[in-house]
Amino acid sequence: MQLVARDCVREWTVALSVVSLALVFGTALGVVPRALLPIAPDAVFAAIPHVNAVLSTVAVASIAAGVLASRRGEYEWHRRLMIVSLLLFAGFLVLYLYKVAVRGPASFPGPTVVEQYLYLPLLAVHILLAVICVPLLYYVFLLAATRPIPAVFETRHKRVARVAATLWVVSFVLGNVVYLLLYVVY
Repeated sequence: MQLVARDCVREWTVALSVVSLALVFGTALGVVPRALLPIAPDAVFAAIPHVNAVLSTVAVASIAAGVLASRRGEYEWHRRLMIVSLLLFAGFLVLYLYKVAVRGPASFPGPTVVEQYLYLPLLAVHILLAVICVPLLYYVFLLAATRPIPAVFETRHKRVARVAATLWVVSFVLGNVVYLLLYVVY
């Protein structure tokens, strides 16, 4: 018997989520050896947070446009916009992980009271939502990618996608608030 991806969406979701989150947390915890990575000029590292803020903002817009397209029954546009959103997220993540792997996480430059009562709680919620989103996004993506559009309606795609899109947008927005606190306000 031949197994096809559409019959193993949960298994693929778990496997991809574990690998992705291991890579993210491994990088954040310094497990990825810096010597394996090429070192970019300082200007590249300085630009990454700003580029990521733009990618996050465009991703929020593409997610919102994708949700609207779905509500209007424009499912091919919805699919394209969600793929764009995933690519923007992937670009964000690659740049962020590269910066963290080579330079480490950014330290908060503002007052301790702001760090303790605003920055760290916002960062924690942002990270928590991003972690929760990973398996949800893989799941809805795999459901949609392994089926023709009419067959997607027979799955849990719509129900899970509502939660995933909401959490994804909130995570991106909180990420931009964290960016503003790190690079604009302080």
